[in-house]
Amino acid sequence: QVQLVESGGGLVQAGGSLRLSCAASGRIFSINEMGWYRQAPGKQRELVAQITSGGSTNYADSVKGRFTISRDNAKNTVYLHMNSLKPEDTAVYYCSIVYFNGPAAFRPWGQGTQVTVSS
Repeated sequence: QVQLVESGGGLVQAGGSLRLSCAASGRIFSINEMGWYRQAPGKQRELVAQITSGGSTNYADSVKGRFTISRDNAKNTVYLHMNSLKPEDTAVYYCSIVYFNGPAAFRPWGQGTQVTVSS
């Protein structure tokens, strides 16, 4: 069974920075995509950023230029560096990966970590 453990959330003032981490553990043959999503109260979960095994990245327009996603393949860990945070970035942030065991693909989710940005 694969587990994702997130860390790094918290309370920060607008303009501040945070770094989120997500470590995957368990029986994983190879991880394809790693990503961060967020869900604010009353809103649907949305993609924040994703990174492929080859290092290609994709960002939501709202975070481009402020957030950076990176991964350490040796540690099966993905990071989200968040700069110039805004109150509208307040949400629960979830990590998710797409991995393969043989021909089957799986997408587990982390438990979520709260990010609160005060104005």
